[in-house]
Amino acid sequence: MGLLGTILNEFRKPLPVHLRHGVLGEKAARRHLRKAGLKFLTANFRAGRGEIDLVFRDGECLVFVEVKTRSSEDWVRPAAAVDADKKRLISQCALAYLRLLKYPEINIRFDIVEVLLEDGAVREIRHLPNMFRLSKPYHYG
Repeated sequence: MGLLGTILNEFRKPLPVHLRHGVLGEKAARRHLRKAGLKFLTANFRAGRGEIDLVFRDGECLVFVEVKTRSSEDWVRPAAAVDADKKRLISQCALAYLRLLKYPEINIRFDIVEVLLEDGAVREIRHLPNMFRLSKPYHYG
């Protein structure tokens, strides 16, 4: 097997469990928010070291969504994993997204969607709107 065969075999390997859960959670969150009337714009927007899982439009508001998928809540709610460092990275990424749009006059908000799994299937989805603001020293509008 040559180099190409080795590379192709790497792509055929199944994703690790935590990544499979993450993909499942993001798909479930996307469906949930669309059913709630939000307009889907993009997924997995990356800028610098940050990433925004989902971007939606809710009327005159641009919504940046962080999805947290867990198979257990034994210790803490999934949203608690969005700490100050994560908020800062999401804020930087959101500003990069707005820069690409040439800084539209639009309200923005940051939502978290918790997806709880049981036996590899979605058990519950919780949409938590407006969970945080742009991290200091950033501002918009």
